Parts: sequence; C-alpha cells; structure tokens
Amino acid sequence: MSRVRSLRIGIIADTHGLFDPAILRHFRGVARILHAGDIGGRSVLKQLRAIAPVTAVSGNVDGYGRSGFPSERIVKLAGRRIAIRHVLYAGGKLTGEGRAYLERERPDLCIFGHTHRPKVERFGTTLLVNPGSAGPKRFTLPRGLGILSLRNGRFVPRLIPLRDRAESV
Repeated sequence: MSRVRSLRIGIIADTHGLFDPAILRHFRGVARILHAGDIGGRSVLKQLRAIAPVTAVSGNVDGYGRSGFPSERIVKLAGRRIAIRHVLYAGGKLTGEGRAYLERERPDLCIFGHTHRPKVERFGTTLLVNPGSAGPKRFTLPRGLGILSLRNGRFVPRLIPLRDRAESV
C-alpha cells in the first residue's frame, strides 16, 4: 500500500449562505473540503463542490437534523481520523458535550466552527482547528478559512484571513 505524501484539504465554517469568490483562489488544488457547519444554503455547497468533493456537517443556522446533514462526522484521510463538528466551544470554553465527543471519538484532528473565532490548539493528543467564519462579518470578529497540509505524515493547519467584505465577482 502506498503512503500519501502530499495532500491539501480546505477547511471552512460559518458561511451563513455567503460564497466569497476568494475561496476559489485559496482552495485551488485542494483534494477535499471539510465544512464545519452553519452552511446557510445548498448554493454554497454547490459552489464548493465545483472546487473539490465536500464533507459537511450541519450547524444551528442549518437547523441541525432538519438540514439533511449530520451534526458530526468522522472521516479518515491519509490514515488520520478527522472529526467535524459545528459546536465544540461556546463562550470561549470547550463545552461539556464537546469534551465528551472528543473523549469518546479520540480523533487525531477536529475541525469545528460556531464561535467565528479562528483557533488552533490541542486537547490531549487531538489537534483542534476552527478556521473562523467565511460568512458575512459579525461584530469585530475576523473572517477566515484554512488549509490542512500533510507534512511528514502530519496535518499542519494554516489559517487564512479574509477581507472584511466578500470579494466581488
């Protein structure tokens, strides 16, 4: 079996129905896109799917189960277990449900959203990444997305800030 040596994955959350054309530039060449919820409409997913295959979970804006997307998922890429879940943090802290999920699933990496705050940190051996919100700017929170690159057998996240307003077409 051959080992994957190079892989780029786009990570995005909290689009809230907005597809910023900047996504096309930043996600060029990604093998997959992981969307951590609050999609805000299927048109966003359609545009993301034109770039690469998409794995998405629902968020509160999507009505969770009513959206037709699960609220959490585990995908296996390059031999690593990657969890995708919309709410992991609330009020600046890891939620009890988020902690229980991480302890139960023990993923290598967890992509999440909801807070609109970009974050990279560890919970035990799990790398936690929130790419920030790629949707409309809210309050003073920055907009952003991210790229996961496989380097030396490990995923390395890079957070990418977006302008306060979506680029025009």
